[in-house]
Amino acid sequence: MLSNTEDKLIRIGVFYDGSYFSRVSQYYRYYDRKARISIKGLHDFIRDKVAEAENADIRHCQLIDAHYFRGRYSAYEAAKRDNQLLYDRIFDDILMYAGVVTHYLPIFPDKLKVNQKKEKGIDVWYALEAFELTMLKQFSVVVLITGDGDYLPLVKKINTLGSRVMLLHWNLDFPFETGLSPIRANANLISEVNYELSMGEYMHSENNDPIIENMFIAVDEEEDFSKKFTVTETSGTGVNHEMQAGDGSLNTGHVIHIDFERGIGNIASLDGQFPNIIFFRNQTEEFAELERGSYVSFSIGQNAKGPMAVRVKSMEGDEEGYVYSTDEEELES
Repeated sequence: MLSNTEDKLIRIGVFYDGSYFSRVSQYYRYYDRKARISIKGLHDFIRDKVAEAENADIRHCQLIDAHYFRGRYSAYEAAKRDNQLLYDRIFDDILMYAGVVTHYLPIFPDKLKVNQKKEKGIDVWYALEAFELTMLKQFSVVVLITGDGDYLPLVKKINTLGSRVMLLHWNLDFPFETGLSPIRANANLISEVNYELSMGEYMHSENNDPIIENMFIAVDEEEDFSKKFTVTETSGTGVNHEMQAGDGSLNTGHVIHIDFERGIGNIASLDGQFPNIIFFRNQTEEFAELERGSYVSFSIGQNAKGPMAVRVKSMEGDEEGYVYSTDEEELES
């Protein structure tokens, strides 16, 4: 028999309609806050709202599972689109570090519309997984992030299991000149769920509530992948020489902080010259393998905010045979 504490546990399952969420993200990234949505921040918001809706202590509202569904271009198709493979991998990393399980199906050519692609079967998979996992894991509240009226039968089925459904939906209009269709949610779907949150009302740019602000990551923390950086080489005389990336002097240090979702980290150089210099995900192919304490080599670049580390490379197992001192005072070769 469950104890009183266990009986209070509110189990939350979250299911993302990837195409819908991608359009919402695009809106906030380019047309509203000029920031991308933080998955972790969104999950914190969901826990807060479930606690409020269920009249429960937020500590007893735990996100048990999160799943993301979307059609996906093949590697060949993505390679023909500027940086598409890179951006796909980056978003996979963001979802992975936020504990979101990804479900992808290939995007097929739409025979009815020339040169257009369409998702096929992803909505069916979404519904089947949501229902099956609700049944197996006994979610108290199932959170659907979608606006598609095709999920109306899913809501009814989930209710038959005794679980409540919370819908996160948006009512957004892109600028007229973009020609992009508005983001809406099906009215019947909204009326059928147990709890509905019109997210546009919460997430508008004038809302300074900390839990809302926590749902956004400023884009100035994400560097443009096509951007050309200036690398500064510092000579022994203290004279700085500017040159193209790839020609700068090599520095060594260790990672003192890393944030996988934001795609940023900080390095302390071993010579003490750069005690806390920032680097970005796009400046190392090994970002996902780095951790606090990892030894790295790097050069010094410059962006609008000042110095930054570029061409960051892990030194673990380096062919040069570096030996790392345990007191981190000196790097010997």
